[in-house]
Amino acid sequence: MNPHKFPRLLPHEVFFGLMLVILWARLAFVAGFPGGYTLFYAVAILLNVAAIRLARSQNPMRQRLGLLYYPVFMNLVFMSLKGSIPLLHPGRMDASLHRIDSMLIGTNLSIRLQPFVHPVFTEFFSFCYILFFPYLLFGMVMAFVGDLELLKRFCVGLFSIYGIGFLGYSLVPAAGPYVAMADQYTVSLDGWWITHWNAAIVARGSNGVDVFPSLHCAVSSFLLFFDRRHRPWRFRIYLVPCVGLWLSTIYLRYHYLIDIVCGFALSAFALWLCRRYSSKTPAPSQTHHEIYPGLP
Repeated sequence: MNPHKFPRLLPHEVFFGLMLVILWARLAFVAGFPGGYTLFYAVAILLNVAAIRLARSQNPMRQRLGLLYYPVFMNLVFMSLKGSIPLLHPGRMDASLHRIDSMLIGTNLSIRLQPFVHPVFTEFFSFCYILFFPYLLFGMVMAFVGDLELLKRFCVGLFSIYGIGFLGYSLVPAAGPYVAMADQYTVSLDGWWITHWNAAIVARGSNGVDVFPSLHCAVSSFLLFFDRRHRPWRFRIYLVPCVGLWLSTIYLRYHYLIDIVCGFALSAFALWLCRRYSSKTPAPSQTHHEIYPGLP
């Protein structure tokens, strides 16, 4: 294979790249080309192209460096959405998400859970919710220091989720029930130090539009079932806390039910992409032309 010619783009390169291009184009139309956020996304797009070229290198270390672009810019883009999304969509879509929940179950699920609120449950679910961050960090670190083909498969799934998920944030920005429906709750979520710590992290770390789809559910379920196939010991350790995390998104009033449903659907799609990529990854006895017929 000629290293200067690109084989087909991988799914995460497509979805993450499209997200960057769409946000850049929308911002350029609304805020103009000299705008700070427009410039940020233009730079992100150029670096994404450079990362794709690195990922096509014959040098494994350069391939890893190209893939490293995605966790870095996943965090940078997430933070940029706090200022860029209000330029594109000044309002919030919480009322629409609440109406969908009402159509599905008659009300907001976190309101229905109020009779079960207790400081012990609040502390437990806050603990589960906060475990998302070390699990994601640990999963990425272990992937990047492990087998290269497994790392590519991991990136195909995870960063396709983030590319599609960030587009969801931009199209359906919402603050969540704990903000939009605060006056409708009659029972407070009292707890102890973990509850307060988690609430402080959410208050400082949220970009204010990170509700639809639920990436807490999408990413955690992707990691869990990716581990089930490739790291079964990690799957067994995290299974119960992960289920607790999914329940916590409703109990702690961070998400609407429709966010959760779409988050799981996104995770299922990402796991399917991983399996599809795996089936097209050349085995040691196969050539590139046998797997990708017609490509150079």
